Amino acid sequence: MTVSAFIVRADFEEPKILLHKHRKLGKWLQFGGHVELKENPWQALTHELLEESGYALTQLVLLQPQTRMKKITKAVLHPQPININTHDFDDTHKHIDIEYAFITDEPPQHPVGQDESELFQTFSPQELAKLTSDEIYDGTRDICDYILRVCVPEWDRIPAAEI
Repeated sequence: MTVSAFIVRADFEEPKILLHKHRKLGKWLQFGGHVELKENPWQALTHELLEESGYALTQLVLLQPQTRMKKITKAVLHPQPININTHDFDDTHKHIDIEYAFITDEPPQHPVGQDESELFQTFSPQELAKLTSDEIYDGTRDICDYILRVCVPEWDRIPAAEI
């Protein structure tokens, strides 16, 4: 089980997706990692965001669909992901990834964790379309397109630190 965050930078003329170049895979990816045994997905996402991107939740706004459950009796209601998918990681295992979308208008306030990629880049939809399959997974490009085309203009914005 993995959890990941797509971060949209809104401080450009048009919103752009912020990705990092994965050190081992050599491709542009969202931020995230494995959910550890003693964590729920939101806890994992919180520490992976800080380690890989330098963003704390206080700097981010979570994108959520307008039509969603907003409360539940006697249970914890988690944020709604933009996507949950299963994909091959390599020949040895698959990832079940829970994916969230965030938006911000500022750079990260914290340093990236040791041994994490420091090569970040923002991409417009046009720039994403020009990347080859050697540079970005096709599924990652599909999700980025959905976020920029649907989530950013239509979804509610909830301060991530309030979750």
